[in-house]
Amino acid sequence: MKITDLIKKDTIILDLKAKDKNEVIEELVEKLYTAGRLNNKEEYKQAILQREEQSTTGIGEGIAIPHAKTSAVNVPAIAFGRSLNGVNYDSLDGQPANLFFMIAASEGAHNDHLETLSRLSTFLMDKKFRESILNANSQEKILEIIDKKENELSEEQMEDTVVESEDNTRILAVTACPTGIAHTYMAADALKNKAKEMNVNIKVETNGSTGVKNVLSKQDIEEAKAIIVAADKQVEMNRFDGKVVIEVPVAEAIKRPEELINKALNQEGKIFKSDGKVKEDKDTKKASGIYKYLMNGVSNMLPFVVGGGILIALAFLVDFKYAGSPNYGSVTPLAKFCKDLGGLAFGFMLPVLAGFIASAIGDRPALAPGFVGGALASSGGAGFLGALVAGFLAGYIVLGLKKIFSGLPQSLEGIKPVLIFPLLGILLVGTIMTFVVNPPVAAINTGINNWLSSLSGSNKVILGLILGAMMAIDMGGPINKAAYVFGVASIGEGNGHIMAAIMAGGMVPPLGIALATTFFKNKFTKAEIEAGKTNYVMGLSFITEGAIPFAAADPKRVIPATALGAALAGALSMIFGSTLPAPHGGIFVIPLATNRLMYLFAVIAGSAFTAIVLNFLKKPVDIQ
Repeated sequence: MKITDLIKKDTIILDLKAKDKNEVIEELVEKLYTAGRLNNKEEYKQAILQREEQSTTGIGEGIAIPHAKTSAVNVPAIAFGRSLNGVNYDSLDGQPANLFFMIAASEGAHNDHLETLSRLSTFLMDKKFRESILNANSQEKILEIIDKKENELSEEQMEDTVVESEDNTRILAVTACPTGIAHTYMAADALKNKAKEMNVNIKVETNGSTGVKNVLSKQDIEEAKAIIVAADKQVEMNRFDGKVVIEVPVAEAIKRPEELINKALNQEGKIFKSDGKVKEDKDTKKASGIYKYLMNGVSNMLPFVVGGGILIALAFLVDFKYAGSPNYGSVTPLAKFCKDLGGLAFGFMLPVLAGFIASAIGDRPALAPGFVGGALASSGGAGFLGALVAGFLAGYIVLGLKKIFSGLPQSLEGIKPVLIFPLLGILLVGTIMTFVVNPPVAAINTGINNWLSSLSGSNKVILGLILGAMMAIDMGGPINKAAYVFGVASIGEGNGHIMAAIMAGGMVPPLGIALATTFFKNKFTKAEIEAGKTNYVMGLSFITEGAIPFAAADPKRVIPATALGAALAGALSMIFGSTLPAPHGGIFVIPLATNRLMYLFAVIAGSAFTAIVLNFLKKPVDIQ
């Protein structure tokens, strides 16, 4: 998409009447509204003003880029206004602003729009480009200048945020602004251009609306002299543990790039200390897409699973004295209410999973096709596997529809996300799910469940051992989530023994560490001993992530110890034939387990084994 697809003659004001900042905003908002680009003028204006409260968008050099991303935008657009006399816009350099580009991004704006908006921000760093815009004598001339500039630079050049020099000394930078539309890229370009002038080797990561670009690798960080973090929103910082970091607002990188580069070269910053939380190395996330899309679905699904599942568990608890009866869990009115309500929430699991996988791929227009695909997977017997297929199918179908209908006139932009994409998306997803996906996947599900039901003896023990270990290997990461989601899906199929093994395995890492810090104090620092106490609560509540700080500090010893203990707990749970009808709750739902005393023994045995292995593997430390 070109910049001139967003800025048109009807959104250009060659001679602004405004005398101050508020009047500029008012005039440009009115221009967008009368041109039909906004559906709610006041809401959009409020979003612009809120952005200005965070930090001025008057970036200096005579430029201001007020911008907002909101549902009040009907069609993504840019309004341009020019004041030859200049207006006081509270710019960073204290000088009047002459050129105003007001960016209107819709909440559902896809990457094409956002990439285009960021490209404009980059162009404005070019002094000759600004001067030619300032001297243009007509709307047509302004559009011609923008088109010419865009044709001069390829997209590859625009995305290049690495400057190499003969000097091997390298500094790094991360730029991010709240909306990720303008300042993110202007800060990156200011640093990059100044580094080129200074013959400094720099690499800049941008955290914009289209995602993280030019990601800093582990090797980049290890070899860097210092890192400049110019950000007005949270960025991943723990990867910079032990490095010199210079943290400033994003506007500082636009205003004083040379000063920041010199500070980095002289290491005039603070040594950053990680808080111990482990996040996935972005080098390993180059399969980025699929994992990110899947986790978007899983994270949005979990509240329904946990809330609904615990309500169902409460129904069994209320009806405890009727255990074994045909209507167990629905005998008393309170139990029936909890079970029905929990079942209703639980029933949203697959549609929500598919819907949010789809929306992560195709943005908001893919949500409805994804939900429908997930519901069809549920009703058609395709289950969890079918919902995964439905989510990815819906997302990519909507992406395809966006490309197919990209040539429609701009006046029809507004009907695409509310009519064309949901209508055709639901029709295509529904047809493919009903006639192509559901039949074979339902057959696969039936086969898997029959196989699981037939498992006994050593086979079942091996399954429990594997699932338990999976819960402890990455403690909340993709392996842990894969095992957990498998357990949740199995509850719906009546295989409660799988969820029991998984919950036992997930409780062991924090409990095992808590026991080790209590009974083997000579192997832990004072801070670790104190932190270990909270792991009793974490483990009993089935929050595996409580073990993460310990694993991050000593992965070679902690992860094997917790995985072995969790595997033992999962295997013992299978040996004892324990089952659980609840997907969460830890110690609070153990009364619902079958053979509950032996199940509790499995959790204790696995935790104790982890503590013993930790004592064996870890060396004594000085805790004075």
